[in-house]
Amino acid sequence: MTRTRIFHVSDLHFGREDEEAIAWFSERVAAETPDAVVITGDLTMRARSAEYEAAGAWLATLGVPVTVEPGNHDLPYHNPIARMFWPYRRFDRIERAFEKPLDLPGLWLVPLKTTARAQWRLNWSWGVVSKRSLAEAVERLRLCPRGRLALVTCHHPLTDEGASEGHGETLRGIEALHTLAQAGADAVLSGHVHDPFDVMWNADGTPLRLIGAGTLSERLRTAAPSFNELTIENGALDVRVREMATA
Repeated sequence: MTRTRIFHVSDLHFGREDEEAIAWFSERVAAETPDAVVITGDLTMRARSAEYEAAGAWLATLGVPVTVEPGNHDLPYHNPIARMFWPYRRFDRIERAFEKPLDLPGLWLVPLKTTARAQWRLNWSWGVVSKRSLAEAVERLRLCPRGRLALVTCHHPLTDEGASEGHGETLRGIEALHTLAQAGADAVLSGHVHDPFDVMWNADGTPLRLIGAGTLSERLRTAAPSFNELTIENGALDVRVREMATA
């Protein structure tokens, strides 16, 4: 019987991290040894070197495979030149150092970048799905081996449904959901809103599960610090929210 378990965490915001929550998550990883940790963005608060160094030092202690997507806070905030010309330089160093190809039984992970260095709207923290990013995700979905669940990983929720209000529209998010569903995606994992959610979305008759992780930072909204425990067994996906106060 094949059983794969991953911990889905998001919005750690090193620089504004909750040290107690970070320690609690590390303890859960050490004690329960999931097959992988999936991080859906916002490792840092302002993409500063010291924040990335702290995040990297923490990732090195986990001892399990890690995959990480960029969030809007992972792009330079106070340095417009770096943001325009080298927006992912520090993030890419983290990704190269810690991310390894994952081949997990019953599971196929598909990254989708939803960040942008600039937008034609005032709030650059909101999500964007570029044609290139979507095409790359669709191509990887087409490579999904038969019998595996395909999970798309991104930072921003692609629709407001199920997510906290006020995070802003993700440009081309709805279009992306339809395209991903048609390409065979089973679920989309995201973060950004700092509250967990788990809803089923209907893409013209094709069900697509939308799963959001909470935060391990000081920037709480309605939920306690938390992460999602995802278990894939016999083609089924079970999601359990693990809150620090109750785990």
